[in-house]
Amino acid sequence: MLAGLPVIPLMNHSSSPARRVTDWDFERLGALADEHGTPLYVLDTDRVRENYERFSDAFDDAHVMYAAKAHTGRAVLETLLEAGADIECAARGELQRAVAAGADPNTLQYTAVNPPDADVKYGADLGADHPGLTITGGARDTFDRLEARGYDGRVAIRVNPGIGTGHHEKVATGKDAKFGIPYDEVPALAEELRDRFDLVGLHAHMGSGVLQEDLEDHCRAIGKVADLARDVGDSALEFVDFGGGFGVPYHPDEEPLDMDVVAEQVGEAVGELDATVKLEPGRYVVADAEVIVTRVNTVKETPETTVVGVDASLATLVRPAMFDAYHPIANVSAPDRAEEPVSVGGPCCTSADVFCTDRPLPRPEREDLLTIGNAGAYGYELASHFHSQPRPAEVAIGGDDEADARVVRRRETMDDVTRTEREALRFDDDRLGGVRGEAVGTEGEPE
Repeated sequence: MLAGLPVIPLMNHSSSPARRVTDWDFERLGALADEHGTPLYVLDTDRVRENYERFSDAFDDAHVMYAAKAHTGRAVLETLLEAGADIECAARGELQRAVAAGADPNTLQYTAVNPPDADVKYGADLGADHPGLTITGGARDTFDRLEARGYDGRVAIRVNPGIGTGHHEKVATGKDAKFGIPYDEVPALAEELRDRFDLVGLHAHMGSGVLQEDLEDHCRAIGKVADLARDVGDSALEFVDFGGGFGVPYHPDEEPLDMDVVAEQVGEAVGELDATVKLEPGRYVVADAEVIVTRVNTVKETPETTVVGVDASLATLVRPAMFDAYHPIANVSAPDRAEEPVSVGGPCCTSADVFCTDRPLPRPEREDLLTIGNAGAYGYELASHFHSQPRPAEVAIGGDDEADARVVRRRETMDDVTRTEREALRFDDDRLGGVRGEAVGTEGEPE
């Protein structure tokens, strides 16, 4: 269906296809850090909307759904729902958050990955009440478990095309046996499922962070899945979902994707198809719409490097530690200061807690503010309590009153970090007799 899409030059769009860390208003970031403390996530909801609209304009003949796993924050989901996006969810919690943000459950797509029993139950129950919900299964067991729950509604088969793409081997899902039904087994499974459910589609996700150098393999995998859809009988399918996976430039020398050109290439890979094409951008929509602001607390000269310690850590942003991911960093306080190579890391007791090594930056000094760019995708989503660190606040700018910043997630306290533990101890009378619980104050410290 995408063949012959009109070419819409990106220069006609209201926003640039790439937002670099130096494009942010440093004065405003500094003011927000002074008001709300650090580390601080700063989200631009206008940018979220612009990215979604640029993508959906390029693929104007496809059904575009936002992949919620990239950022499930309420402010993001509400912004995209207002822009007309549908939501694709990969877990029960994402379904619940999408519904809470205002999504019609009949429009949701649930891509179940080795789902726990609670997730299967929630999906089946939600589908019973909202028959428009679509559940995608990547294992025969998933369909058997749904059927055992009495579910006989809309399903799609997740296909493993055997081709993975993306910025790191840990996100190349298209060739990972964890994801999807083996390609050659799909036709027989499709025939079987048509007698048990309402089989409405095929789904595949090749990988994440796809840029120009990955497009050839990405489109090759798309073409392979489109061929499979025709073999299965695309006229009997409502949709074929090619996932998302399109990336944004993290390195300063990387160029952004021209989504109009990408749409043409995807259209050529798909070819003639009776079913509707679905796409699920996640990272592309939110990555450059958010930054982290962090304060320098330590500057240490060593024979090897200058170590710059900040109050953000891998508990704030784990992608550099998990994926060796590059995130651009700028000195908000002194962008014009002379540059020198520095290594920036956080307060965690592990060598993995490093945001960059020997990177030229305007030399940071204690109390300077740095900003870490492209933090919107899988940033707050992967934040943790490692070292018992409360998670940071998140403020949103944009919307009807661009001058205002609103707190969309308050900064956690130690009370938040220890609440579930204290609640468990408080009621464990067999072991503690209630004494420990009664002695715990409201902030989680002994009275």
